Amino acid sequence: MKNILIASTSTLHGGDYLEYLLPKLSLHFLNCKTILFIPYARSGGVSHEEYTSKVALAFAKINKTIKGIHEFEDAAEAIQNAEGIFTGGGNTFLLVSQLYKNKIMTVLADAVKKGTPYLGTSAGSNICGLTMQTTNDMPIIYPPSFQTLGLIPFNLNPHYLDADEQSKHMGETRETRIKEFHAFNAIPVLGLREGSWLDVKGEKITLRGNLSARLFRQNQDPEELESGTDLSFIK
Repeated sequence: MKNILIASTSTLHGGDYLEYLLPKLSLHFLNCKTILFIPYARSGGVSHEEYTSKVALAFAKINKTIKGIHEFEDAAEAIQNAEGIFTGGGNTFLLVSQLYKNKIMTVLADAVKKGTPYLGTSAGSNICGLTMQTTNDMPIIYPPSFQTLGLIPFNLNPHYLDADEQSKHMGETRETRIKEFHAFNAIPVLGLREGSWLDVKGEKITLRGNLSARLFRQNQDPEELESGTDLSFIK
């Protein structure tokens, strides 16, 4: 049975890395002593080692040990043997490219579908959808495919921002960009605001956190969904 947490972000304003999620993570990874971290989306030029060290400090607060996937000779075997898995944020194009380069996109999907507890934040959440096409990230590298893990039957837009009517910025809003996606694609898109996450147990998907999420469907008006809503109807 799938056991997944899909978070919009790793860090809330004024808080430490993963701080707002730690109480939930201690339960989510209850039976895991060691968690496999996938740092492939590394942002800002940090190394895999530096990124993994940052994650290890956060998980030490709930007495969990972190091992980076780059520390293993066989990435696929590391995933198959993992007690729990966390894929962090950064650039989704880079993350997806690395997953395909290391031939582990399908391996990762299979492991999570079989019940390995999984946490994704930001880019690590983007890849839980059907494709990565609704990411906010710059296309800094060209992945061989936009297809991702398919752990949920729709796409995500993490870090979703509502339009600021007081702003003088004349560029596209997130809503406009998602509508552009829907000009060519029928996949539903969930705008996940900061501090919100999806709790996936088997085929049941529940919105958690203090904020609502915004559901976009092709040729339909957006719909606000309150925290606690069962999202399993989205197909």
